[in-house]
Amino acid sequence: MSSVLQIKNLETVLHTEPRPVWAVDGLTLQIMKGETFALLGESGCGKSITALSIMRLLPEAGEIVGGSVCLGGEDLLLLPEAAMRNVRGKRIGMIFQEPMLSLNPVMTVAQQIGEVLQRHFDLRGPAAEKRIVEILDQVGIPDAARRMNEYPFQFSGGMKQRMMIAMALAGEPELLIADEPTTALDVTIQAQVLELMRSLQQQKGMAILLITHDLGVASEMAHRVGVMYAGEIVETASREAFFRGPAHPYSRKLLAALPGRDRRKQGHRLDAIRGNVPSLSREFVGCRFADRCDQAWELCHQVAPGWTALTGEQQVRCHLFNQNFGSKIVKPAVSAQAGAPATRDAESREFESFPGAAVEHSTPDGSLLSVTDLKVYFPIHKGLMRRVGGYVKAVDGISLKIDRGRTLALVGESGCGKTTAGKAMLQLIPPTAGSVRYNGMELVGLERTRLRRLRGEFQLIFQDPYSSLNPRMRIVDIIEEGMNALRVEDDGKERKEKRVDGLLESVGLPAETKWRYPHEFSGGQRQRIAIARALAVKPKLIVCDEPTSALDVSVQAQILNLLRELQRNLGLAYLFITHNISVVEYIADEIAVMYLGRIVERGTVDEVLGSPRHPYTQALLSAVPVIELESKRKVIRLHGDLPSPANPPQGCHFHPRCSHVMPVCHKNYPAASTFSSTHTAHCYLYPQDEEQSDRKTQA
Repeated sequence: MSSVLQIKNLETVLHTEPRPVWAVDGLTLQIMKGETFALLGESGCGKSITALSIMRLLPEAGEIVGGSVCLGGEDLLLLPEAAMRNVRGKRIGMIFQEPMLSLNPVMTVAQQIGEVLQRHFDLRGPAAEKRIVEILDQVGIPDAARRMNEYPFQFSGGMKQRMMIAMALAGEPELLIADEPTTALDVTIQAQVLELMRSLQQQKGMAILLITHDLGVASEMAHRVGVMYAGEIVETASREAFFRGPAHPYSRKLLAALPGRDRRKQGHRLDAIRGNVPSLSREFVGCRFADRCDQAWELCHQVAPGWTALTGEQQVRCHLFNQNFGSKIVKPAVSAQAGAPATRDAESREFESFPGAAVEHSTPDGSLLSVTDLKVYFPIHKGLMRRVGGYVKAVDGISLKIDRGRTLALVGESGCGKTTAGKAMLQLIPPTAGSVRYNGMELVGLERTRLRRLRGEFQLIFQDPYSSLNPRMRIVDIIEEGMNALRVEDDGKERKEKRVDGLLESVGLPAETKWRYPHEFSGGQRQRIAIARALAVKPKLIVCDEPTSALDVSVQAQILNLLRELQRNLGLAYLFITHNISVVEYIADEIAVMYLGRIVERGTVDEVLGSPRHPYTQALLSAVPVIELESKRKVIRLHGDLPSPANPPQGCHFHPRCSHVMPVCHKNYPAASTFSSTHTAHCYLYPQDEEQSDRKTQA
């Protein structure tokens, strides 16, 4: 195979105050024709700056100060800007991380793709329109001739990402750079996008630089892997060699941080990496990972390691593999708790000191929260008189229970109603119908003064901690705000500040950080602050809305460890809203699978993940990227997008996308089919519960 991209000793600096940031420091890599090279690493390691350096699209403060970037033997760094405009979009295409921010909201799909065709192929008029339809058909956008004249906001998240791919491929590039192309997508849409990229690569023979922190995606897509840390690559290997035996301690830590069912069953903490990626404005002496490495010794802090070739193509930048220092190597045993912010005993003592920890509850059915036939409809107003012309049935009759000290995971695609259901349970959105009983007390219709007194017992952790933390308030004020509003610790400022200190230490942050502002913290630290704020009012139930979706695997591991420790020591119950199945495997006790406002299957983790019954659950699980060197699993492809909740299909809501559809599926919504005392599914493939079927017929 011939080389498409060759990067040698690339150095990129961002000129910021007070010191410059060396975002990329001596990076070297090569990508062959028809090959996918996955660049892995935590946020802040320099992956995206590497991509922008290749495209020469750096921000104003950025500058490439050394090295070469050769595309087909031509050094792009020596080209004038006018020549680079002929490279971007033509020879190199790029899929950006957030499609909505990269697409022009006031231009149609045809206009945006047409710009590429006009610039690089001088195509206009009917010829351009014909080519646009071909490109949109190629990326799987249905009814392309009509939809090409629509705007980005009229497309779903998965369709917007397909549109980005269409624009990137319009110039028929030699190299495609995909920067976190599936981070914000559901697993079903993610599977479609990855399959699309694979098939287009096979047809065109293009090279792909895949930037991701999802190791499952890298395992499915990559031919070769490079691990980046603090501005430099620390390990390169073929996909098989890397996932069979990662060499660098940082690579091993990334894989050990992945959650899963085995870790939950064994009661193991995830092997989180302590600390954060170091500032790239500092001057490094020795190994850049030494401060976070469990196997570092004196040499690691004094001498920067060089490259050591292992078997095959695998190379690593680490003193552990340098034979010249073999007699000095000390390899301490890595414990399952390595990198945790505190030992389990210390954490337990800290949590036990909280007033009101692990208070017992007593309810008629033994549940802390009991939800029955909950509905949330939003009216659709039409015309000048704003008459109600219909309803968006965001939540359409769900029932579930959560016991004290247990975790129920609510999973499903974006738009299925998960977040709306969670907010309605906490009475942050008024339910249209149904019952929500907390500790035996009905919350629906409860007068505001009584509801306000209960607010401290159930809290919400938002998906984006930065948006939910007031940027103008110090951390101490953010945490105290809820305590003041609900009159928790209402006996003196000094006692209140001591509680804030204890809360911060309990989530692994030093007490002195309370005087800082949210922007001074990393994403994982901000999420810890959000958890501390939720704990400040002594809750018994916490709704966690995608709390780890935007985090690296190492930070995700820290947050999951923390949530499990809090549950173990405080007896907390969690409603965990997510689409990350590996997180569900690790933290959940039970699962409810939601589709278009209704729960289609529920049961224990082992029942639903081990023996899924509903076709939608089966498709959802089959689409999850997994690290398997010889995967024999069959991926079930779902056709089309989630139907509109304003006009759900007649009968079973899933039948337009189901491969097992039968005539009866078009007529009535199926009753529950019971497989065990805890496992049920709504599907005509199985015998229906007689009592529910009779009740449905009478209705």
